[in-house]
Amino acid sequence: MYYDPIKKTLGQVFNRTPWLRRLFYHLLDLLLLRTWHVHRELRRWAKGRTQEPLHILDAGSGYGQYTYWLSGLSPKWDILAVDVKEEQVADSNRFFRQIGRSNVQFAVQDLVLYQEPNSFDLALSVDVMEHILEDVEVFRNIHASLKDGGMLLISTPSDQGGSDVHDDGETSFIEEHVRDGYNIREIQQKLRTAGFERIEARYAYGEPGQISWRLSMKYPILMLGKSRLFFLLLPFYYAVTFPFCLLLNWLDARTVHDSGTGLIVKAWK
Repeated sequence: MYYDPIKKTLGQVFNRTPWLRRLFYHLLDLLLLRTWHVHRELRRWAKGRTQEPLHILDAGSGYGQYTYWLSGLSPKWDILAVDVKEEQVADSNRFFRQIGRSNVQFAVQDLVLYQEPNSFDLALSVDVMEHILEDVEVFRNIHASLKDGGMLLISTPSDQGGSDVHDDGETSFIEEHVRDGYNIREIQQKLRTAGFERIEARYAYGEPGQISWRLSMKYPILMLGKSRLFFLLLPFYYAVTFPFCLLLNWLDARTVHDSGTGLIVKAWK
């Protein structure tokens, strides 16, 4: 199914006031397991750096929730968040101006073409690379845009059932995906081809995470895809499932997984 129309509807609902958008970000932080893993890695990276004037690239910013979270850690960090969707970029710039975070700027850019040599201390790419066919070109551009010692953090589906694909005959749950998921060695090799030398990759979305993902994301999205009337039932659905999802996310984020449907990858220039 196509996820973008549902995302657009959610954005229209929560963009009505800054308060609603902040609430939306907090809900995403709790519900989306990838956020638990990404925040954990970002906290490690940020330790001892909050007083440094650093430059960060949010490569494929989406709703802007990771930029919001990072910009709250230090006013000394300048963050450039880029995305291909003009309406989403405009909404995000308006919101961040409303809340007074002048250290953030959103811009329309194509990651296949965008490069800003030796500019960033950190680049973040969360659930982006599964949407881009020319992934090595993107990795090369980000490598060139990082300063020496800069880090790229990636969250993306794996080939161990990512995008809810488990057999050769199945297709991705999200039709905007150009690949079902990365083999862990494949993405490491592509990053080396792009110029990265030190790379760390691990699995996320083990058994607890896969159950949480179905409860918190797959089933609601399937129902919303059938009828927008389900928006009226969402609060009641999450009132029942939310506590279970929190527990499962907590377990998944604190477990080392031999396999999983997601990958967390760090690469340094």
